[in-house]
Amino acid sequence: MKRCCYILGTILFFCFILSFNYLQAQVPTSQPDPEIVKKIKEYEQKLTELGQQKNTLASQIQTMDTQIYLTGLKIQDSEHQITETEKEIGTLTSRIETLDSSLTKISKLLIQQIAIGYKKHSISFLNILLDSDNAGELINTIKYQKTVQNTNQRMLIQVQDAKSNYEEQKTLRETKKKQLDLLIATLARQKTELTNQQNQKQKILTDTQNDESIYQNLLARARAQLSAFSSFVQTSGAGNVISANGLGSGLDNSYFSQRDERWAYQTIGYSSQNILNVGCLLTSVAMVLKKNGVDTNPAAIASNANYFELSTANMKYRWGLNPWQNGLNSYHISTSQVDEELNNGHYVIVGINYGGCGGYSDHFVVITKKEGNDYKMHDPLWGPDINFSSHYSAICWAEVFK
Repeated sequence: MKRCCYILGTILFFCFILSFNYLQAQVPTSQPDPEIVKKIKEYEQKLTELGQQKNTLASQIQTMDTQIYLTGLKIQDSEHQITETEKEIGTLTSRIETLDSSLTKISKLLIQQIAIGYKKHSISFLNILLDSDNAGELINTIKYQKTVQNTNQRMLIQVQDAKSNYEEQKTLRETKKKQLDLLIATLARQKTELTNQQNQKQKILTDTQNDESIYQNLLARARAQLSAFSSFVQTSGAGNVISANGLGSGLDNSYFSQRDERWAYQTIGYSSQNILNVGCLLTSVAMVLKKNGVDTNPAAIASNANYFELSTANMKYRWGLNPWQNGLNSYHISTSQVDEELNNGHYVIVGINYGGCGGYSDHFVVITKKEGNDYKMHDPLWGPDINFSSHYSAICWAEVFK
């Protein structure tokens, strides 16, 4: 009778093991939506082809429309993956709970089986010999004890495997949770990107009034000015990045450097160009604004695309906003008026050109005061409170904020 109970217990144990392993084997895996993937590839190819067309307002808008649609597809793909991953986590959580319950049951059953086996093993050979009616009974009893020992060993191994599988399921769930966090972050970035693309398109239409000639004029002007800025930085010997506030804040505590590591590599507006290479004007504007009590810096100005033409890094004349904060307005003045404005306590943004005045300025600095026959300046490249004549000879263009 005891032997029958043991055999029945063993059968039940292995049934638990089989069901446990079946649950572990059914690992859910998500698959991307093939239709969305197909469309993403299609529009990526279309975007590449559009990039080879002549740069016109029409082609620019078509490219933007394609990019906007492509970003929308990527958002759909991310949302699909998030939904599928959430389902996987839910499935894994349910199975882990089932596995935990099953593992508890099979562990108890194993303990019971080992206890039965121990009792059988504790019977001495002499007792078996005395209690046996014949030699056949003795042999069968010995074989049975050996079977019990072997079965218990296998059961113990199965329990260890089951525990290992259980831990693997928990690890997989944690991995899926991390994947979900990354997908959610990606989706947020994509939605921000989509908003920026839509705003960028609207900005270009507004800047150009949907007129091809205006677009080409603005684009040509931006390219010429930015090329002058970039060339000047490359040849100046001061095109390297410095530590945060590495040149100090100046005597007036309003100096900024376009080389400052805090924003040197920040891109400007919707463009791919950075403050280090073409940011002398926006950095000069930031210094004058700060001197007048506006809480700003080059990074804050560069991040507002409305201050720049089209999708470029070229600042709009009047720099996109007039008046600024604190009621400030900017005014173009002649070079002969610079001393007068300085005497009235106004800083002056001036443009310089190594090839002689005319055309686009190579660089912009802030003149802070007149000192003898020279000026003191905040130079976005070289530093605060230095003599104008130490680097430049003539003022070609001037603007004042007041």
